[in-house]
Amino acid sequence: MVEPSLGVPRPLATLGDLQLAVAECPKGIGFVIGSPTSPDLIAGVRIQPVPLFPDDRGYFLEVQRIGTGPAAAFPPESTQVSAAISYPGTIKAFHFHLHQHDFWTTVKGLLQVVLMDLRLGSPTFGARNTMYVGELRPWQLLIPPGVAHGYKVIGRDEALLVYLTDRFYNPKDEGRIPHNDPGINYDWETQYK
Repeated sequence: MVEPSLGVPRPLATLGDLQLAVAECPKGIGFVIGSPTSPDLIAGVRIQPVPLFPDDRGYFLEVQRIGTGPAAAFPPESTQVSAAISYPGTIKAFHFHLHQHDFWTTVKGLLQVVLMDLRLGSPTFGARNTMYVGELRPWQLLIPPGVAHGYKVIGRDEALLVYLTDRFYNPKDEGRIPHNDPGINYDWETQYK
């Protein structure tokens, strides 16, 4: 299901058949994804639960076995592994890629992850997804090109995000959209219910 859109999409970038635009969305957080098989998940996004092995010393998790899982097609010769530590309340949003796939694993803390489908012609164009991932929900996320992504660190602890990309970092492949973009119109405030 796609969220209702208001107005004409604002063009962002084009690469061959891939055309990206920001849909004009009503203020909100989009579809909250509570299951890896949710029918509201943006097309091409994949979620894989991470086996977590706790014991009296802490916990262990595997980030990636090369050649398996959602990142199986990442070529070893160009795959990059990176990590980012972010402090409580930090918002890092939004950016997107024309070529690059991202594969995220939150290994410490809790993130409110936000995705938006920017791909004109996608069956989920304009859809926004919100996911709460990290220690309390150990999920890995595969984010395809053309899907804007960002996050907010929630809770009292810093968060550590480990991510693989199928290409080495290239600033020419990355586009940025402000976290408060009026088209995305994402509500970063706590949802008092």
